[in-house]
Amino acid sequence: MFTGIIETLGEVKEIVKEGTNLHFKIQSDISREFKIDQSVAHNGVCLTVVELNEGTYTVTAIQETLEKSNLGSLEVGRKVNLERCMLMNGRLDGHIVQGHVDQTAVCIKRESLDGSSEYRFRYDASRGNVTVEKGSVCVNGISLTVVHSELNEFSVFIIPYTLEHTNLHEVNVGDTVNLEFDIIGKYVARLINR
Repeated sequence: MFTGIIETLGEVKEIVKEGTNLHFKIQSDISREFKIDQSVAHNGVCLTVVELNEGTYTVTAIQETLEKSNLGSLEVGRKVNLERCMLMNGRLDGHIVQGHVDQTAVCIKRESLDGSSEYRFRYDASRGNVTVEKGSVCVNGISLTVVHSELNEFSVFIIPYTLEHTNLHEVNVGDTVNLEFDIIGKYVARLINR
């Protein structure tokens, strides 16, 4: 379980393909605190630490993960949002995030506002996922509040701090992001559709 509050950015240092898997070597300022078999969210995707080196660690993404997320399009030098799993004795600052990406979306609008930025995303609503205004959504692992919601689009407003401390500052119109929809909303939508 995660909260969607990004701890830091990691930089992709190496990508190795093995069969249909991709191994990502990541460097970050918290890499030395990791241990083998630890769960870490990368752009909202929960991956297991499989190797540790001097200031770097390695995680593996299988084909299923690569098909449902934007990790397959990562390149060396790109930044990823990182979050360690939450502690059960801590505050839940964002919302309940599983680290299981539901699907991707495309950024269709990025606009600087007076004191914030608006991002608008389009996704395939035929998969049954929904957003609601003032509800939660996880974009690249970031817990955000939906401002405007339509059938297959939603927008969020980003404060300067979040823009500076996550990889959203690298997201432009046409780029793909990972989405994890609110777990409670997913269960409600599934019950209604039965």
